[in-house]
Amino acid sequence: MLSAIAAGLLGLLIGSFLNVCIHRLPRDLSVVRPRSFCPRCGATIRWYDNIPLLSYLLLKGRCRNCGERIPLRYPAVELAAAALFIGAVLRFPSAPHAVRTMILSALLLGLIVTDLETRILPDEFTIGGAVAGLLLAPLVPIEGSLILLFAPLRWGARWLSLGEALLGALLTPGLLYVTAAVYEKVRRREGMGLGDVKMAAMLGAFLGLYGALLALLLGSLAGSIVGLVYIKATGRKISEYELPFGTFLGAAALAIAFLRPTLA
Repeated sequence: MLSAIAAGLLGLLIGSFLNVCIHRLPRDLSVVRPRSFCPRCGATIRWYDNIPLLSYLLLKGRCRNCGERIPLRYPAVELAAAALFIGAVLRFPSAPHAVRTMILSALLLGLIVTDLETRILPDEFTIGGAVAGLLLAPLVPIEGSLILLFAPLRWGARWLSLGEALLGALLTPGLLYVTAAVYEKVRRREGMGLGDVKMAAMLGAFLGLYGALLALLLGSLAGSIVGLVYIKATGRKISEYELPFGTFLGAAALAIAFLRPTLA
């Protein structure tokens, strides 16, 4: 119970930082300086107005200086991060697996919301996440599902895990890039950006080739269904709708990260 509470508090703090990243990274702004400020009046936010979730409730969702409404996204991201961190601790008794899942959850939450709001997938999340996933692979083994087709069992769980992560980080974005290139050549318009390709590399590093391919399949299916329903409901043309594919891909990856068995 204490570990779940600690994870939830940590999640609130990480969620608060994610909100800074979500606002600043797509605008090429530093996430370190200046201190948090109101986008409307520019006033620096005092520390006691920047406490995750609590400050939003005490301020009734408005800036203390100018009264501008604070987007609901801020407490929503903080609560989502807290819930994911608590879920990771409860789902994985092994501390290393829980920590890896929390890192992946934070990255995916940032990508999901950023893509939904701006249609941008920052390199800090995707490329940085891919590096983190590869570094963690031998330390916290993932299932070597497809690497077993190329490597013998005597390699051991850690090397098989690293091999699976490398396969995922290389082949998954390669497959997505080729698919996007063929779509662009046939339809003569861009189907997805390089951000989606980089995100696929990150998923491969964390989930391995098998998990990343499964995330691509589920994300594509969910995105297609929701996209068609949205287009039908709004009467928009397919050519005018830009699907936030990273959002659906991230949601699918979260489901796989929490539901897929581990080698703990």
